[in-house]
Amino acid sequence: MAPAGTKRGILERLDAGEVVIGDGGFVFALEKRGYVKAGPWTPEAAAENPEAVRQLHREFLRAGSNVMQTFTFYASDDKLENRGHTQRFTGQQINEAACDLAREVANEGDALVAGGVSQTPSYLSCKSEDEVKAIFKKQIDVFVKKDVDFLIAEYFEHVEEAEWAVQVLKTTGKPVAASLCIGPEGDLNGVSPGDCAVRLVKAGAQIVGINCHFDPETCVKTVKMMKMGVEKAGLKAHYMCQPLAYHTPDCNRQGFIDLPEFPFGLEPRILTRWDMQKYARDAYNVGIRFIGGCCGFEPYHIRALAEELATERGFLPPGSEKHGLWGSGLEMHTKPWVRARARRDYWETLKPASGRPFCPSMAAPDGWGITKGHADLMQQREATSQEQLKALFDKATKH
Repeated sequence: MAPAGTKRGILERLDAGEVVIGDGGFVFALEKRGYVKAGPWTPEAAAENPEAVRQLHREFLRAGSNVMQTFTFYASDDKLENRGHTQRFTGQQINEAACDLAREVANEGDALVAGGVSQTPSYLSCKSEDEVKAIFKKQIDVFVKKDVDFLIAEYFEHVEEAEWAVQVLKTTGKPVAASLCIGPEGDLNGVSPGDCAVRLVKAGAQIVGINCHFDPETCVKTVKMMKMGVEKAGLKAHYMCQPLAYHTPDCNRQGFIDLPEFPFGLEPRILTRWDMQKYARDAYNVGIRFIGGCCGFEPYHIRALAEELATERGFLPPGSEKHGLWGSGLEMHTKPWVRARARRDYWETLKPASGRPFCPSMAAPDGWGITKGHADLMQQREATSQEQLKALFDKATKH
């Protein structure tokens, strides 16, 4: 395979109208496999259990991903030290290990390496612009050293912090993508998706979009609003979408974090591979060309995206060797009623049951309505005390 630096870059591919398939949600996938702790959601597995991270990269590559995003989500030192979370590795060690793993697997195929930064506890605690930017600068020093192909500022609830991240990432000279974890209502300060996108493009992002917090239908709708805002402002950009693999029609502005099922009871909401094919087509039809996933996405979900867009891409991924399109592999099943399901119209119109008697179809989100500057969101290095927890438990019972 082509060595690093000789592959066509992300902007070359998007400028040519190609479909770029992202990967899935590493923290959720590795939490289920026993390598990430829910709560901190930090990526020390890149240094602690590199074989697990490497294998997940390989599975996404085999499924059709041509972006290997470094497993550096929440790998800023202020997050790694947050609320008594004991670390055996520094942010630099984790980020360096993650870059090496992503590059190793990317070089096994025609994939690019994207270094990523995300929102910080320091911003939520009202630290200054310079202090927050210093955190991003510390992370991008590693990405420059490891010569990643492009950079992503992802998972930002406040467009202001995302702007700061983009401004820092732009200093590297590498292409920059920026994705917010917001829905149609806008960021947590009420800035509309269209205005958010305009601000990110003006800050220097060449690719803008949405990741996490909401399902594909909501995210595609929000990216469409971003696209309309950018075009109305007379600007140009490419668009990306990396949603949840969960149905979230009942979410409010905060997204799935407000759902009572978050994070350990979300399985009944998971999208099927056929839902994912619809997402891929919907995203393509509104002009999104960087299409991937976030929390809940497993490799088979990514394979579904690649299969739906195989005509546009010109090929199927290696993982499709073990997957008959639209269930055609079931033609070989021993039971005749299962063989009868070897057809597209069966899976495309199926309404899956949950198998849970009396289970509600939707939940009532918590929605405490707090964000940056509220006392409850001030972050701390020491572990959350029992007194602090009791106050939260008491508050939760009143909602």
